[in-house]
Amino acid sequence: MEGVKEKQGQLVFGLDIGTRSIVGTVGYLNGGKFHVLAQRSKEHETRAMLDGQIHDIGKVGETISQVKEQLEADLGRELTEVCIAAAGRVLRTVTTYVEHSFESDREITQEDVYSLCTMGVEKAYEEFQNSNTDTDMKFYCVGYTAMRYYMNGYQMGNLEGHKAKNIAVDLIATFLPDDVVDGLYKAVELAGLHVANLTLEPIAAIQVAIPEKFRMLNMALVDVGAGTSDISITKEGTITAYGMIPVAGDSLTDILVQHCLVEFEVAEQIKRKCRTQETIEYEDIMGLPQTIKASEVLELLDPEIERMTQLVSDTIKELNGDKPVSAVFVVGGGGMVPGYTEKLAEKLGIVKERVAIRGQEVMQTITFELENARKDAMMVTPIGICLSYYVQSNNFIFVEFNGERVKLYDNGKLSVTDAAMQMQFPNDQLFPRKGEALLFTVNGKTRMVRGEQGEAAVIRVNGDEADMYTQVHNGDRIVVTPSTEGEPAVLELGKLSELGDALQVYVNGKQISLPKTAEVNGHRENEFYRIGQNDDIRIRNSYTVKEIAEFLDVPLGADIRVNDTAAQPDTRVYEHFTVSWDMKNPLPEGSYADLPDADTEEDAYREEPVYGEGPVMQKAEAVAGEAAMTQGTETAAENGTASVTTQGTSGKQDEKYESVEQTAQSQSVSPQGPHPLTVIVNHSPITMQGKASYVFVDVFDYIDFDLGSSASAGRSIVTNLNGRPAQFMEPLKEGDVIEIYWKSMH
Repeated sequence: MEGVKEKQGQLVFGLDIGTRSIVGTVGYLNGGKFHVLAQRSKEHETRAMLDGQIHDIGKVGETISQVKEQLEADLGRELTEVCIAAAGRVLRTVTTYVEHSFESDREITQEDVYSLCTMGVEKAYEEFQNSNTDTDMKFYCVGYTAMRYYMNGYQMGNLEGHKAKNIAVDLIATFLPDDVVDGLYKAVELAGLHVANLTLEPIAAIQVAIPEKFRMLNMALVDVGAGTSDISITKEGTITAYGMIPVAGDSLTDILVQHCLVEFEVAEQIKRKCRTQETIEYEDIMGLPQTIKASEVLELLDPEIERMTQLVSDTIKELNGDKPVSAVFVVGGGGMVPGYTEKLAEKLGIVKERVAIRGQEVMQTITFELENARKDAMMVTPIGICLSYYVQSNNFIFVEFNGERVKLYDNGKLSVTDAAMQMQFPNDQLFPRKGEALLFTVNGKTRMVRGEQGEAAVIRVNGDEADMYTQVHNGDRIVVTPSTEGEPAVLELGKLSELGDALQVYVNGKQISLPKTAEVNGHRENEFYRIGQNDDIRIRNSYTVKEIAEFLDVPLGADIRVNDTAAQPDTRVYEHFTVSWDMKNPLPEGSYADLPDADTEEDAYREEPVYGEGPVMQKAEAVAGEAAMTQGTETAAENGTASVTTQGTSGKQDEKYESVEQTAQSQSVSPQGPHPLTVIVNHSPITMQGKASYVFVDVFDYIDFDLGSSASAGRSIVTNLNGRPAQFMEPLKEGDVIEIYWKSMH
């Protein structure tokens, strides 16, 4: 924050934005004491706030500006950041437990404790969301309290400085609706201020009213403001619960407005003067002078005080396990009306001396460095707001995402990803998308050709190039151009590897090359046919003797022999078979024209060869085998791509789908020759060299990753490529983003 004097701590500006007035306090913490340098307050000129919630943001912002300007004049410096506290009619709390383990014993730092609490807040928010699916209201965490810390399983008062392998915390987090928080932020921004910390009003008040040395007792703090009564409970050295009810001082003032026929401001003065004057003079809305006795005022207010204290008593008991507390401290102007503390004690069933208004007597650690400082119960919460800044940093930031304003809970590690999630930006528009894959069968076996890879999303933060992991800060402008989908897969029949090689046979001692042919869905197609979705392709891997003669355009002679064995014109000839007939003694014309057409017979097709042998496939088997032993399931490909199941340690494969791209790569050499390829593995770049093309499994040659059984115990391997599950034989491209790590199965 702005303003650091020599020999002073950091200046903190706290603002209590109450229903009736706004109180500003500026000071600094030094030597365990908080030094108040300036304090100013101003009441709202209209009913701009009701029940702790802003109704007129412009009016409240204007009043904040006036308080800020008065403080700046007192201090002789500009104030740009402020700490605030929230109240509201709908308060929800979540109590949760979270722990964190280190690899070995280490000294716990303040950052470790902060990170632990941040984890707790995030877990509490997740639990809150899961248990409040029945409401359309959007809630935000406005404060938290660490109830108990644990070190290696044992309760510990303060973790910092200790050595431990495991730390944990019981934490209570408080949530308020978005409109409450949003109104506060907008009003503060109108006054030219940035929120440095946000807390809850009872959390702030308890910083001053109930010091830690008193928190071993089962006590309650009641902050009775104008619009809300905020409640917190302490027990066994910690704060155990928070509550809030929308009934406070204004409900008393409203009674006097009706009875005395006066404006709200006049009624407020009558209520305050009844504490110090026996007879109060005022002027009604007709302009007529009037008088009323203090006893009459209290008699008018008595039923409402009864109702208020009953509600507070019921809430205290509910928060304290359906039983009263041992003592109650009351702060705030609304609780200063005569008779309030006595009636609250009566409702709780405790002696009246144990319900008391707390003011100057609780400010032993507060030093006021200004003349005529106000030290009553109304100053407890404003000073507590300042002290909360040192205890916790709880803030929201606002960023612009594709032109829309979005609010993020600031955990100190916000990135573009967090903003995208908050805006519910589609995940598939962040990462490049492949075009539609082409699925078909070849001789009964399913094949797949992947679509072309699309372009990744283009991300800019404040006009500069960025990525999903770029950190963002308050006021940043994020622009995300969605990723694109690649072209759908296209393949011509002639590109199938099975049709690329001719059938080699020997006819009458000479080697002859016979082109392979194919049928698609029962019809013979040429090599330029574009394969369609779910086409059934049958590759012919044989010719009949008759067909060979027709292909060579020579007459078929008598004495037909296949592999030196007597044969017929319809005998099938496969790869490397030898065929001969008597060229000098041709068969009569038409003597074999009506023989069955071999194209319709099942034995015209031969099972394809198995691809994928060699060191690369062996490496893939090793990784897949380790994954299978840890997971006990198949390593399945996305959208029906290749899946490999290992059986024991034999390395046998059951290939459900076979990639045409992989087959082609295994049988050809890139015309470009070997070249380097750089990819990002676990956030670090690596460069692979020595090959014309690379597949996913090649990465394991360049990273230090233990695939042994000791590393895999109780864990499963995760392999991701560009944000999705990867295939071991999947081709890699320049700049691909890869994640490889072990994940616990528990």
